[in-house]
Amino acid sequence: VQLQASGGGVVQPGESLRLSCATSGSVHGISVMSWFRQGPGKQREAVATIANSGGIRYADSVRGRFTISRDNGWNTVTLQMNNLKIEDTAVYYCNAIVPIATSGPVTFWGRGTLVTVSS
Repeated sequence: VQLQASGGGVVQPGESLRLSCATSGSVHGISVMSWFRQGPGKQREAVATIANSGGIRYADSVRGRFTISRDNGWNTVTLQMNNLKIEDTAVYYCNAIVPIATSGPVTFWGRGTLVTVSS
């Protein structure tokens, strides 16, 4: 599975951005996709997760502001980010998990896209 994140940029506090993660390869095996982020001097953290079952989870820091969604075929996963805050500044990564019966789950990462929130 290959992942390509896009949509990052520079915005002011309160503005919005929409990130997209385009997938290719054996996407039919994906069970979960997530957006992670890593801010300056911080550890990478999970921001939002969407499962094949339709279940969705958000980090407390973004709940109510960010929305994760996907198309039916796992071709694109989107993160709509509203009311951005300076602390949302980070490199954002998309991630996919594919369960493998013989060896366990395999995790794939895309290259990050930089989101800068600055006044």
